[in-house]
Amino acid sequence: MRWILALSLAIVSVPAFAQIIMSGPATAVDGDTLHMTGERIRLFGIDAPEADQTCQRGGAVWRCGEDASRMMAALVAGKPVECTQRDRDDYGRMVAVCRAGRTDVAQAMIDAGMAVALPHFTTDYVDAEAAAKARGVGLWGSAFEMPGAYRAAHPQQYAKPASQAQPSQASTATRQPVRRDVYYRNCAAARAAGAAPLYRGQPGYRSGMDGDGDGIACEPYRGH
Repeated sequence: MRWILALSLAIVSVPAFAQIIMSGPATAVDGDTLHMTGERIRLFGIDAPEADQTCQRGGAVWRCGEDASRMMAALVAGKPVECTQRDRDDYGRMVAVCRAGRTDVAQAMIDAGMAVALPHFTTDYVDAEAAAKARGVGLWGSAFEMPGAYRAAHPQQYAKPASQAQPSQASTATRQPVRRDVYYRNCAAARAAGAAPLYRGQPGYRSGMDGDGDGIACEPYRGH
């Protein structure tokens, strides 16, 4: 009986999914994306200005996107990088927490004010963002557009793949019908109703539930 009980406990304790961990040298794609071992990896929990995005600082144009990319490159240059997967985004990229040596790369970007936190995915970087904002460093010492808003203003350049732009036939077939006047208090309610994700223009969609401004509310983590 003891070995049967032990076996039962072992089966129960197995995690629902195995985390994928990648390690090796990495290069920066932009301020929140790395290229490592043939794969692009989107940092979990933060959003940095796009590489071509500009900000206003001291009355002049500041190429904040380029500077964010340079900082990311400096953080990973010549260091062993380890990334632990949290999700996959619409582009098939791994979404992960990455460390260069002992440094949480996303944390370093937030501390320098070169990225913003995404609290609807994790609160891990919220306090650090508040501290950077209080110091007025990086983006917080400039006039800038949130990266999600910037992408939304340039839909052709940052359009999602066609297969992800609209809900698939299979996914819509499994959803419960939605009334035209439907209202969900939050994403938890939308998911409980079987209606998530919600697309802009669809009943129940509200911008308040679309944290990254990509036109899709209550989706799993979706990078740009």
